[in-house]
Parts: sequence; C-alpha cells; structure tokens
Amino acid sequence: MPPPESVAAQTAIQQNLKWSSAKHGATFTQSKLALPPSKKYLVLTCMDARIDPAKAFGIDLGEAHVIRNTTGSPRQYTAHDHFTDIPIHPSIQAGGCAEDALRSIVISQQLLGTNEVLLVKHTGCGMLTFRNEDAYKVIEGNLGSAAAGELRMHNMNFMPFPDLEKAVMDDIMYLERSKLIPSDIVLSGWVYDVDSGKTKKIC
Repeated sequence: MPPPESVAAQTAIQQNLKWSSAKHGATFTQSKLALPPSKKYLVLTCMDARIDPAKAFGIDLGEAHVIRNTTGSPRQYTAHDHFTDIPIHPSIQAGGCAEDALRSIVISQQLLGTNEVLLVKHTGCGMLTFRNEDAYKVIEGNLGSAAAGELRMHNMNFMPFPDLEKAVMDDIMYLERSKLIPSDIVLSGWVYDVDSGKTKKIC
C-alpha cells in the first residue's frame, strides 16, 4: 500500500480544495436534487475568473446548466491566415462561444430538457486585445516550435474580435440558424460588465 500523501506534497490549491470539500460536505443537505435543471435553462458564458455565474446571474444549485469556455473552437482556415488580424470566419467570437459549446447545448436540451439559453459575454475580455499573430508568437516563445506546429496542425484560430456586442449577436444568430437548436428554444444575448458587476441585455 502506498504511503499516505503528505501535506508537503500537495500544492496550496490542492490543500484548499481538500479543506473546502470537508467544510462543504459537513453541512451539505442537497443530495436529493434532480439531474435535470429545475428551471430548465442553461447559461453559456466565459471561463474568465472574474465572473461568478451563480451570484452574477442569480442561479441556485440545481436550477440551470452553466457552460463556460473561451473563444471559439478550431475552425478551418488557410496557412497564410495564421497571422492575420482579420477574423477568418464571419462570426466574430468571444468567451462564451456558441459554436464551441454546441455539443453541450444539444445534450442539455435533448437529454436533460432545458428550453432556454442565456448567452453572456463580458467586458474586458482578453480576446479584444490581441491578434492571432500575437497568440502564435507567445505560444511559440513559451512552448517552442513543436507546440506552434501543433497549433497549425489543428488549424487553430484564436478568434480575436473587435466588437463585443456584435459578437453576442453573431453567436445568437449562429444558434438560431443551427438545425440542432429547435425553433421554440428561447435565446437571449447579454454582456456582463466586470467593473460594475451588472449584466445588460443585447438581443
């Protein structure tokens, strides 16, 4: 039997998780929640650490699915487009990307019964501040040419975008046009302000 894991071998993050788990479990009383979200909706937002969906969007445990991601999924574009500051795809993406989350959205709706989507992007998003060229150079500088080559192999576009509200509307339009999203699903797009903590409806 391997020796017990020593506290010294744990990172501070791991120690915090274990402490928090014990504290949470000691008073946890919600083991009977149903698997499907009780309010039958999902929130798609960014992975940005400044966003607390439960507090910012009024979500109690068990009420909604929360899907978080960053820019878009890898899309096909040509090799000479790797270092362009012009988005390749007509849809300009931000964190909380609909295309990247589509599989999870379909599962949420078709297998777990949700019927509404709140898509929330945010101010101060890193995707407003750099170009594909910049991202590739940083990765190559940090991880080497082999890593940059893997990005090219996957045809990865980091999808920087210049217009936040347009990015919200483009993602809603993407969902509206998808055959995987039923026409009776309620869709709305929002922007969360990381400075004020308030969320504004865009469409």
